Amino acid sequence: MDGTLSLVLLLLFLWCLCSRRMERFELTAPAAFVLLGLLLGEGTGVLDLALPHETVKTLAEITLVWVLFTDAARLSFRALRPELGLYVRLLGVGLPLCVGLGALLAAVLLPGVSGWSALYVGAALAPTDAALGATMMVNPVVPAKIRRIINVESGLNDGIATPLVVLALAGAAAAEHHAGPDATGHAVVELAVGAAYGAVLGLAAGWLLRTTLRNGWAAEDFAGAGVLALSLLGYTSALAIGGNGFVAAFVAGLAFGTTHGAPPRVLLYVEQSGALLSVLVWLVFGAVLLPDVFAHMTWQAVVYAVLSLTVIRMVPVALCLAGSGLDARTVGFIGWFGPRGLASIIFGLLAVEELTPEGARPVLPVIACTVLLSVLAHGLTSAPLANRYGAKAKDLAPTGAPPQDLPVRGMAAGGLHHWRRGGGPSAS
Repeated sequence: MDGTLSLVLLLLFLWCLCSRRMERFELTAPAAFVLLGLLLGEGTGVLDLALPHETVKTLAEITLVWVLFTDAARLSFRALRPELGLYVRLLGVGLPLCVGLGALLAAVLLPGVSGWSALYVGAALAPTDAALGATMMVNPVVPAKIRRIINVESGLNDGIATPLVVLALAGAAAAEHHAGPDATGHAVVELAVGAAYGAVLGLAAGWLLRTTLRNGWAAEDFAGAGVLALSLLGYTSALAIGGNGFVAAFVAGLAFGTTHGAPPRVLLYVEQSGALLSVLVWLVFGAVLLPDVFAHMTWQAVVYAVLSLTVIRMVPVALCLAGSGLDARTVGFIGWFGPRGLASIIFGLLAVEELTPEGARPVLPVIACTVLLSVLAHGLTSAPLANRYGAKAKDLAPTGAPPQDLPVRGMAAGGLHHWRRGGGPSAS
């Protein structure tokens, strides 16, 4: 085990040394560590990541908590105001349409998937991950407005999809055990409790941090560690009172972000910690999950994965942006850059936890296949499509200014840039 840990740490350090150089080859951290996991894991047996189930579960849950909290807390509602109508369209109309269409096609196409399981597939594959198109997100040729739209959508849709995933898993688990409607009703109560508790905790914590920083009680150097603890506190304490911890973390992040009044670098500690764990999740995905699901892969899963990245994503985006004033080329560009990544993997791990092996087996291959195809397709097309689109879209917005308000997930590990609210990129 010590040898495996040493190898993982060495890989992280080596990536740190060459990450910026890898940008020239369009190789992002998620793609690199998935490939390393496949090569060093199942491919050669050098990397033995046969981790206990509880360890994988804990890694996935902590990563999701930090991602949900940070993405929400970095929102600047003032900066979102100019494109607020577009965000409402994408998140309030496009996301539900994507979930519904995904669930419908899952029920029709995938053997053994129907009802709650189909809803789970649709919801688990609806969130997007901008880190898989990271080279596009820092490409100044693409108008800042378009990069910001894609970035904000990616930062919020996983938190919005989480309640649907939780509810669908509860319904699927209840159906497996022939439980009554009480199981799904209990899940709804947990979601409501988590949301209410997260709002109270986030508002109170934000006010306390703002007040203590202003009065000189809190040291800014330690504030990052405190916010890191706060994000996990929202999760663990919500579970303790019978709420849903993931929803509590997301809502607490939203509430905290509106009130904390601290410099953006306070959240950098949480962001970098989440980025580190996300790299480990990608490594586990390549070394452990992919080889296992390949054994149960079907042609239906492959077809669904292709549809998920195209029809299931792009048709809802086109419908919700109709009449928005964006031209067809821009709508197609936004529709294509909806990579499936970290959130979908973690939702897949939650299915392993909540469902029996027989219940999880029909849904895991399609999630793994979709994410793998997305890593390849969006990684390869990010730069050429961005350059082609940007050359024809110079009149949409001034170029050169990066999108604001949210970090692009995985950028800390990818060696690209962090976004500073109201400013340009700071080197990571």
